[in-house]
Amino acid sequence: MLDLNDIVVFARLVEAGSFTAAARLLGMPKTTVSRRIAALEREVGVRLVQRTTRSLNMTDAGRLYYEQSSLALRTIEEANLQLAEARTEPSGTIRISSPVGFGGHFLTAMVFDFLAAHPKTRVELRLTDDRLNLVENGIDLAFRTGILADSTLIARKLGATYRILCASPAYLARRGVPAVPADLARHHCVIAGPSTANAHWVLDGPKGQETVTVSGRFAANEMQAVIAAAMADYGIAQMPHGVAEAPIKDGRLCRVLDGYTTPAGGLHVVYPSSRHLSPLVKAFIELAAERMSDGGISGSGKAIGMPST
Repeated sequence: MLDLNDIVVFARLVEAGSFTAAARLLGMPKTTVSRRIAALEREVGVRLVQRTTRSLNMTDAGRLYYEQSSLALRTIEEANLQLAEARTEPSGTIRISSPVGFGGHFLTAMVFDFLAAHPKTRVELRLTDDRLNLVENGIDLAFRTGILADSTLIARKLGATYRILCASPAYLARRGVPAVPADLARHHCVIAGPSTANAHWVLDGPKGQETVTVSGRFAANEMQAVIAAAMADYGIAQMPHGVAEAPIKDGRLCRVLDGYTTPAGGLHVVYPSSRHLSPLVKAFIELAAERMSDGGISGSGKAIGMPST
């Protein structure tokens, strides 16, 4: 019967380059290495290595056998590593980046639950609407929405995102309530972006997708500033539905054009590499996927209001 240990010895022999080096690597006598290789050759029925006093050369059959068997061994080693990590309690520091709106409304509560469930962990949360370079900034994972431009990142889609339109009661009392998207042309709008010039909003509604030109007196590339401007009566703003829920409920904001939202975009968690991902990062990603699904977000297209960043 084929002994998997003999295959391991053969692979280490090829990688070490000699019986002496392989014996040292494996922590066994050189005679044992030679005996195991001979047993493997008898089992497979072909000679795998040519032995000389000074060198070790693989036969063509040995070279092919090593290429195939080493792949299988790496798969087994990876499986063993994953099992070991599954038994290991997450510990250490995890650094997370997130858009401000998502971090303040959804992510913070998730982080607190994660810390409570894993007492040996620490979380450093960086909230910004800028897309940071994860490797340069030492970030383990980030939440991102919209189109993912960096193909070097590993991405897991959690669901979809959209925004709604809101304004303060005082602003609407002064300027009126828009009935259709075209009415936005006569309103002040708070622009989520770097400039008040040449702004266009794309809205999904009962008649499909509509694009309207908007203008206003205030623009900001940070969502909290946009929301603050809307609350300060500076106009109608697009904002994440989840973030707007509380001020709408307590009367500081009113939703306008109820039948319209921004087009849904993807919500992803991204990280630099999936190979040898630490138990800490894996645990947080799984928690995020579970919470997003429980909260009504899924890869099947359900969506919540989120900033696009």
